Amino acid sequence: MEKETKLKIKTQNDEILGSETVFEKLRGKTPWIFGKKIRKPKVVYPKVKLPRMDMPLPARSLIIIIVYIALFLLQTGIVYILYRTPLAIGANQEGDPIILYPDIQDAFIIESIVASIFIFLCSLGFVMLYQASKYVYNKKIAIRILVIGIILIISTFFALQAMITIKLGQSLFNV
Repeated sequence: MEKETKLKIKTQNDEILGSETVFEKLRGKTPWIFGKKIRKPKVVYPKVKLPRMDMPLPARSLIIIIVYIALFLLQTGIVYILYRTPLAIGANQEGDPIILYPDIQDAFIIESIVASIFIFLCSLGFVMLYQASKYVYNKKIAIRILVIGIILIISTFFALQAMITIKLGQSLFNV
């Protein structure tokens, strides 16, 4: 009688501790491989409550704005500007200002900022493509956002290509 109650209590404890694992199922079906001595221990970890600080967190949109500002600064080449200290803008021999440095390895500060604005607009176009997928049931809004995103991506691509072409000293349109 005592053995039956112990077995009932043991099975109830097994159900409380957790369900049968894959290893236990395999061991039950193939006792000649694993034997009765190998078993996975069931560990119950204590629940620890960490002290919480009641500190207000910034809004999610503020964090996204800070991330975009950091990305914009990294795209401008802030490390290059701080390390090499290039000129802000240049001039040719006649005294006319030039925005694009004639060499591909160097850049003016204004050129870095303009290129960063174009890259930022291109990434904004990709964000708009993603936003268009959210309005799948409102076709008019989805198409408008999709078209604006595609126009942003294509126009910034061609603007950056034009900047590189001018920088290399080639003619802009080889017609």
